[in-house]
Parts: sequence; structure tokens; C-alpha cells
Amino acid sequence: MCGIAGMMSANAGPDEKVLDRLADALSHRGPDGRGRHVHGNVGLVQNRLSIIDLEGGKQPILDGEGNAIIANGEVYNYLELKSDMEGQSFATGSDCEPPLHLYRHQGVAFTRSLRGMYAIAIHDTKAEKLVLARDPFGIKPLYLAETGPGLAFASEPQALIAAGTITPEIERGALAELLQMQFTTGTRTIFKGIRRLAPGETVVAEAGCVTDSRRLPALPSGGAEFAGIDALLDELDDVLTESVELHQRSDVPYGMFLSGGIDSSVVLALMARLNPKGVLAFTAGFPGTRVHDERAHARELARITGARHVEVEFGEADFWELLPQVAAAMDDPAADYACLPTFKLAREARKEVKVILSGEGGDELFGGYGRYRHAMRPWPLTKAMRRSGTFDGLDVLRDGITSHWRHGMKLAERAEAVHGRSRLQVAQAVDCADWLPNDLLTKADRCLMANGIEGRVPFLDPVVAAFAFRLPDHLKVKKGLGKWVLRRWLETALPASRPFDKKRGFTVPVSEWIARRPELGALVAAQPGIEEICHPGRVKRLFKDCSRETGFACWTLLFYALWHRRHILGRVPVGDCFSELAEQI
Repeated sequence: MCGIAGMMSANAGPDEKVLDRLADALSHRGPDGRGRHVHGNVGLVQNRLSIIDLEGGKQPILDGEGNAIIANGEVYNYLELKSDMEGQSFATGSDCEPPLHLYRHQGVAFTRSLRGMYAIAIHDTKAEKLVLARDPFGIKPLYLAETGPGLAFASEPQALIAAGTITPEIERGALAELLQMQFTTGTRTIFKGIRRLAPGETVVAEAGCVTDSRRLPALPSGGAEFAGIDALLDELDDVLTESVELHQRSDVPYGMFLSGGIDSSVVLALMARLNPKGVLAFTAGFPGTRVHDERAHARELARITGARHVEVEFGEADFWELLPQVAAAMDDPAADYACLPTFKLAREARKEVKVILSGEGGDELFGGYGRYRHAMRPWPLTKAMRRSGTFDGLDVLRDGITSHWRHGMKLAERAEAVHGRSRLQVAQAVDCADWLPNDLLTKADRCLMANGIEGRVPFLDPVVAAFAFRLPDHLKVKKGLGKWVLRRWLETALPASRPFDKKRGFTVPVSEWIARRPELGALVAAQPGIEEICHPGRVKRLFKDCSRETGFACWTLLFYALWHRRHILGRVPVGDCFSELAEQI
């Protein structure tokens, strides 16, 4: 796990000072070492968080034939890849070296052999090409800016801004999506001139320009497969066990985030089976609030499986203290309040481990969300995936701010409506294309990497996806319950998880905390980023009357105000939420 960045000019050599600024801006992602490769018109930099081959796995890695690789992530099947390369000598024990040799033999199709999470840059010096690749689920981020003199790329857009390759300017269409949906869609980011590589995308650049782009799909093609429930559960057990075992490959200590829900309970059951010495599990709780506290259930599951359980309280004081830091870490913004406990969990976990496994992806692959049940209804009872926006009917935003905000989702829905897919599969594919990489995985990446933690997601594995996505709909959603086959597996593997209890959505009590501080409205309304998009008087009233119905709108404006100060105005936060908002720009 690392931070990577680089540049390719049209003809001249790369600016060493720009490379320095790129590396400095990503130092939090890799505190264990720094590497550089400069050749011709290409420069690459990497900050390393050492996980595998701690001493020998420094990057860049060279293949002796003019190719160099830097990478962020983990290639979990690196041992199997090495075994398949008979006669190939390896300079390191790193999981990131096999992709370099695969590229030499397979060209840009090399990613088809990889099983893992990755953002990779390969400089082919003989062909004078730069190859950039991102894993099919978009677990690891990679951003690209094409400018007049060439192009630059980085693990985070803030690095491209800090290096001076791009001036921060808001893309209004992406802002509308952020306000209405809490995340942005597609490859367009909220910054003009910076785009994401799409999940599974590989691009080739020559002379500072992108000349080729192709996609590796995350989800399999083909119709539903079903061979009887007993055989299916046995296969599910094999698939999940193998994935978790691969995701535990590490030369440093690892643990897991345990919520007590279906997905994390599956990960706990498997890790407990594979780790006879016990699992280290971290759970967040919100004391003194109205939201459901998962700690008691998680504590019981930890006791039954022999896991050591660490409970991390996230209270109102944490909210006001940590929010400016969280908004600063979320440079590609997702106004997902789950970033708050995730940030603190990562900070506490880093005291004992460098790797965390978690359950992201279980809902998307196995059909867990309530909206999937709506999608399965026959016309005209079926409902759109997202019918309303956060600010609909509140009369807070200025005219035109959120016009056409559904456009990105509609494009995704059309693109994923592949012939032969059921309505449920289309809904799942839409989430895998946008919601998952641009909200959930972005949140996890930034909050963990800000604290020097690598996050691993064993559900988001190509073998798991090939099994899960082709399940018949009735084994995903049955009798009003999503993830039916996972629940059925848990019923035997960890019955104490109470898998057939009704799913409780994860909630952070931001509305409660904001409602206690009505004076916050005046501070938020006065922020430059808010004045541009809102009527200040209506913002004050919104915060004064904050309730469950309007609380998420208040939260979104608060998050955006702090985000805008850091990433558009360039102010580094130094205090809590109130002192930061009160500070003049």
C-alpha cells in the first residue's frame, strides 16, 4: 500500500521540483520509504507503506529490460503468478514485481492475470510509453490530469493541486451530484481538469498524451447458475475461505473492523477459522445517542470466536474535533458520515496493526440493500434507484445549482443494462460502477491511508464476484431479506450472529449533534463555499430547525464548508470545527 504519482511531458524531461511536491503531498500514504524513477520524459515517485517483503520490496522495481513499475495496493496471487513464470528470476519478494514481468509478456492485457487491489504505473522506456492501470472494482484510486505540457497522475487529486499541475476549480455538475447524492459519478471529479481512471481502466500515454484506453470488467457475464442449495453453500464456503486467506497475506500484523452486521460477521467467522491464535477486531460505538449501538452484539461475537475485541467510542466531542481533519483527508469528496468513525477506528487500529480487513462489497455483490427489493418489483411497481436528492424541497440552494444532477446515474443505468441481466443485477452493477468506488471505497481509502493503515476487502475479489453475481435473484433477496445465501451460510458458520434478524442500517448521529448547536448555522452560512451555492438566511434557518428529516442536508453543508476551505481555498485545518469555521480566510 502506497502513494504513487508521476508525470510525462511531451518531449522535455520531468520537472524534479514538481516530482518532489507530488511525493511530499502523498507522504501520509507511505511513511516507510520513498522511491523515484526518472528516464527521458517520464518521472515516477512512490511513498511506501511496507506490507510484504519489508526490506527488499522498495520501489520502483526494474526488470532489467528498461521497464519500471510503481504500484499502490496488493496483488494477492503474487505467489501463484511467480510459480507460473517458470525460469523467471525475481529481484524482490514483492507482490508488485510479477505485474512488471506480466506486462513484458502480455502488454497492456497484463491486468487480466491479477487478483488484488491496485493502481499501477509502468514506464516502458523502449517503447516510450507510460501505462496506468486500476483494479476492476476501483478499490485503489488513481487520478489523471492532462495539461498542455503533458500529463500528471497521482493517488489523490490534492497531490496534483499541491504540485501546481492543476489550479483547484469546482466542476459544477459534480458539485450538484455531491450535494444531492453525497458522492460524484463516473470519471469526472469535482475538480476541473482532473479525472479518475475508471475501475478496471488501463490507459496508455505517449509523448504526454493518452493514446489508448480499455476496461477490464469487475462483474462476470452470463446468466444465473444454481446447482442445489447444499452444493451452493459448500462452494460459497470454499470461495470465501480462499479469498479471506489470500487477503491475509502479509508480513505485518493485521486485524478487522467488526460492526456485527452480516458482512463483517462473515469475515470474522472466516478469520477465526484461519487464525487459531485469535483475531483482533475493532468496533465503533456512539454512547449517549439514539442510534443503534453495535458494540454489545459485536462483543458477543468476538467472545464466541475467541477474538480480542477493541471498542472505540465516537462521541460528540470527537465529531467537532475530527471533522476538519476528515474533510481534509476526503479530497475526492464523499459526504458519507461513516467517514467519521472510520477515521477514528483507523487511528486506533494503527497502534497495533498495519492491515485491516472489512466487509465492503457484501451488499453490492450479494444483494443487501433495500433498494434492490424495489428494483425487483415488476413494472409499474418498480422504483428508481435514487428518486430524490438531499436538498429537494428545502429551498436552500440557489437556482440552477443542482440542475441535471441525475444525469450521471442515468448514464450508469443505461450502460449497465446489459442484455440478459435481471433488474436486480442491473441495480447491483450500477452500484458497483459508481456508489461503491466513488463513495464507500474512497471513504475507506482516505480515512485509512490518512492514518497509515492498509484496508482490504475480501468480498471484492474476482472469484467471489464470479460466484455471487450469477446467483439467482431469489438466493440474493428472499422473503424481504437481502443477502439470503450469506445469511444461510452464517446460520451454520456463526449462528450467534443471528443472520436472519432484520438488517439495521448503519447510522452516525450527526443530526443529534448538529441540532444541539443551532449557532453553527451562522458560521456555515458565512463560508465562501456556502455563500456561492446557498441563500445564507435559509442556511441559518435550516440549522436552527435541524431534525431527522433535514439533518443530512445540514451535515452535507457542514462537510462541504470545511472541505471547500481546505481543498479550494487551501487552508490547512488547525483546530476543531468551530474554531476552523470562525477563522477568517
